Amino acid sequence: MNDLTPDRLAALKALLEARKSTLLGQYADRPASEFNRTPAVEEIETSPADSASNRTLNQLEAEADEHRLAQLAAIRHALAKFDQGEYGICESCGGPIGASRLDARPEACLCIGCQTRMERRGP
Repeated sequence: MNDLTPDRLAALKALLEARKSTLLGQYADRPASEFNRTPAVEEIETSPADSASNRTLNQLEAEADEHRLAQLAAIRHALAKFDQGEYGICESCGGPIGASRLDARPEACLCIGCQTRMERRGP
């Protein structure tokens, strides 16, 4: 798996579970679908400047929601790796993901070398 001790693995899993709970708590009273979202700021008839500000605030909130959903997906993926016995293994090269990388980003699914290569290639 990796040079991670069982205690360290348990701590990383607990950290991922805590992050998952935090993210889910942020959605407790809100629908996850962009189409069913209630705007954070109501866009009522006001001055054009106020309307533009309200639209910007709502767009920022929608982007934050997308980011939270992406984080939640990455965390769920990492937690599934524990169940499969594959946590800490790079999904690209099959090598171990360094303990320091997992400490910094416990949801990481690529080793630092593969992550760097992917980022250099671009989207």
